[in-house]
Amino acid sequence: MGKNSSHGLNITRFLPSTHKDHRFDNHQSKFIFVSGGVLSGLGKGATAASLGALLKTHGYSVTNIKCENYLNLDSGNINPIEHGDVFLCEDGLEADLDLGTYERFLHAEVGNRNFTTMGQIYSRVIEKTKDLKFNGVTVDAIPYVPEEVIWRISQLGKDHDIVLIELGGTAGEYQNVIYYEAYRIMKLRYPDDVLHIHVTYFPRPKHINELKSKPTQLSVRQLNSMGIQPDFIVGRAEAAIDDKRKEKVAYYCNLNVEDVISNPDLETIYEIPLVFAAQDFDKKVLRKLKLKEGKRELHGWQQLVKKIKTKRNHPVNIGIIAKYIATGDYELKDSYMSLLESLEIASWHTDVNLKISFINAEKLEKGDKQALKKLHQVNGIIVPIGWGNRGVEGKIKAIQYAREKRVPYLGLCYGMQLASIEFARHVVGLKQAHTTEVDPNTPDPIIHDIPFNEKYQRIKGAGASMRLGAYDCVLKPNTLIYQIYNKHHAFKDKSKNLISERHRHRYEFNNAYREILEKHGFIISGTSPDDFFVEVIELPRKIHPFFLATQAHPEYKSKPMEPHPIFVEYLKAVVKNSH
Repeated sequence: MGKNSSHGLNITRFLPSTHKDHRFDNHQSKFIFVSGGVLSGLGKGATAASLGALLKTHGYSVTNIKCENYLNLDSGNINPIEHGDVFLCEDGLEADLDLGTYERFLHAEVGNRNFTTMGQIYSRVIEKTKDLKFNGVTVDAIPYVPEEVIWRISQLGKDHDIVLIELGGTAGEYQNVIYYEAYRIMKLRYPDDVLHIHVTYFPRPKHINELKSKPTQLSVRQLNSMGIQPDFIVGRAEAAIDDKRKEKVAYYCNLNVEDVISNPDLETIYEIPLVFAAQDFDKKVLRKLKLKEGKRELHGWQQLVKKIKTKRNHPVNIGIIAKYIATGDYELKDSYMSLLESLEIASWHTDVNLKISFINAEKLEKGDKQALKKLHQVNGIIVPIGWGNRGVEGKIKAIQYAREKRVPYLGLCYGMQLASIEFARHVVGLKQAHTTEVDPNTPDPIIHDIPFNEKYQRIKGAGASMRLGAYDCVLKPNTLIYQIYNKHHAFKDKSKNLISERHRHRYEFNNAYREILEKHGFIISGTSPDDFFVEVIELPRKIHPFFLATQAHPEYKSKPMEPHPIFVEYLKAVVKNSH
């Protein structure tokens, strides 16, 4: 177990001192790599998070990291239709939606340390060459780039017993070969401390009606060609993988039969830990890592799954006024993953039989009859995050309908900004009110951009600044939002009426319009501690059963055993208003 690569090159004498030893005094961490094969979207994130949740029940400190293939430095500027919902972390990281899965399963916050992209990796290596950190050697992609990956992974090991590393993409893509090299090197150095789990797909063609293992065999062969032998195969399929298929895969992929784990389609992904536990997946992993087994406690997961599967008595139809849903001939729900999860979680805790109706904002804008019909059939309306001018007038039309017809309304980020504009136009009479994001020349910029100021924003690049991450907010007593947080004991500091929520936006409510809107009944119920930012707005309950909008993103903080209070009370209001 030396520090040489498999080519016999002692690269550590060329590496910066921070990279020379990945072991830590008095702390020996274990590392579990989770890769995917055959096709993307199999559920590597849910697999890694579920296994992490199980290992955590044995008393170990567990965390996850996602290694993405793209050159973007984060997920913030990627079209959500292309890559799904951006998950916003407490520290302001804009990450892949898998980090939301980690938070929900591990019930712990993640952030910048739990996410890396190939862009981050290469940028750091290039910066080091500019700073003469490599003592004049020729810096080749291998071994220097994998060593950067290893260093980042190892930093998590300082604070955790077990680190699960999810590799983006699938085996065989040229974009992610660096991550597989990182695994190979770590396995060579620390054979007892590193495992590889390969998640593959077992298709069931209709004309054959049996699970086929050949794609898995070919995917493992791809791994073998990179010098990697997986320790476990997790088989994703419509149904449970039977013993015959397990035996076949074990024989052709150099595994014991018990190391082929079934991960079938389930009613809820939160059942995965129980399915894994039934196969002793976590115990098998601990044995291979030479770690002691603790007393596994599954009661919380069992109760959660029971609650999810219990028939609920109050049917409600929530309309989400969406723009990031069309991808070719298909409808992509991943663009609003955190919102959908938050609503589902809240429905389990409120006895609500939830139906979601996506209503295309662009079609509403054009007066499409089918879109209008769907709008008129829903029991509640949500306008979520959004950017740019596409579909804006359709969203404003939906907000006006919710306000005038007393349909419970929840606005999130852009949904707060557009609710303010709708009120200004149709109640105050400022007919050309708008946001400068859409109309820079509007005579009434209800929403505007503020000058760059690092006190308030994170400067992401030339001409780009955003409020990102957790920010405090002071709630006005006796308002709807205050009562929600008070009822659920969700204040950060009750003595100061202080809450904290995550933010991800660039444009702000224009304080010049506070007074005129408030004179017409508009309620500003939450502001930043210095009163500079409007954070929450609402309408009086005497004129509307539930009209609430926030500049923040509560959807990023909901967890399966801890639903966010805003979504709980919103669904309760929808049920009450529907009867």
